[in-house]
Amino acid sequence: MSGTHTDGTSLPPEPVPHPCAGWPGGGRTVRRTLDRVGDKWSVLVIGILAASGPLRFGVLHQRVPGISQRMLTLTLRHLERDGLLSRTAYAEVPPRVEYELTPLGESLRSIVTALAQWATDHDDEIESARRDFDGRTGAQPG
Repeated sequence: MSGTHTDGTSLPPEPVPHPCAGWPGGGRTVRRTLDRVGDKWSVLVIGILAASGPLRFGVLHQRVPGISQRMLTLTLRHLERDGLLSRTAYAEVPPRVEYELTPLGESLRSIVTALAQWATDHDDEIESARRDFDGRTGAQPG
C-alpha cells in the first residue's frame, strides 16, 4: 500500500513479497528436494519401486525405459543418500542386492501416482500445445 509523505509527495509502493518468502529457507529446501525427485529418472524409479516393492538392479534396469546402467546407479545412490530408498546386500553366492523405498520414499507414492496420472490425462493437450508453439515459432521439436 502506498501513501504520502507529510509534505504531500507520494511514497514508493511497498515491495511485493517474494512468492517463496514464507517457505522454509526461502524456497531453498523445496528447490533441493525438486532437484532430486524432479530429475529425469528419480520419479520413474520411485514409481516403479512403489508399485513393485523391492527389486534387484537388473530388474529395475529393465523396467526403467531408456536408462543406462551408469545413470541408474547414480540415481539409486542419490535416492539412497537422500533417504528415499534402501540398498540391501545379501551375503549369497552369487551376490544379491535389492533396492526398496524407505518409509520416507513411500511417503512420495501418492504424489508420484498423482503426477503420473496428470501426465497421462494431459499428454494429448501438451503435445498439441507443443505442435502449435513449434508451428508459430518455427522451433524444432526437442
